[in-house]
Amino acid sequence: MQSIETFQTRRLIAERLSAKHLSDFCRMHEDPKVMATLTTHGGIISNEETRQMLQNNLGHWERYGFGLWVFRDKHKDQFVGRSGLRNTYVSGNKEVELAYALMSEFWGKGLATEMGEAVLKLGFEQLGLKNVVCFTLTTNLASQRVIEKLGFQYEREIIHVGLPYVFYRMKASQFTPKD
Repeated sequence: MQSIETFQTRRLIAERLSAKHLSDFCRMHEDPKVMATLTTHGGIISNEETRQMLQNNLGHWERYGFGLWVFRDKHKDQFVGRSGLRNTYVSGNKEVELAYALMSEFWGKGLATEMGEAVLKLGFEQLGLKNVVCFTLTTNLASQRVIEKLGFQYEREIIHVGLPYVFYRMKASQFTPKD
């Protein structure tokens, strides 16, 4: 399987995660608003922890041929956020998760949905995934709206890394591309 290095959405350019994205990730992980939505990390994380997280995600690409992409605004070349697919364990089951995070100044503009749609299209149509899961904290209503707008179906509440989450799933047969 050939990995997908770059692609575009209507407003964004995505490129495969690489070591050169460390400074963008460090800025993201220093934003208390963003990190409040990613509490598995327990708040703001250090540059060293971010470096380790980046290395783990680069290793995921090497093992599986997919992972996170970094998204930039097409016109201003500004770092918007990251999204992608990751293998993870949830309640003891191996799943492929749609992950996404945006810099707080880009919230509320539909960019998480735009990124998610593009990543799901790659996952189902090019990677041949049968289903993808997505989960967020029970308190993260904005992320829950994104997940539902993407077409995921609610399954249940779970405890993941000691915190309460809502858990959703989408089967390939349920995916409807928007283009």
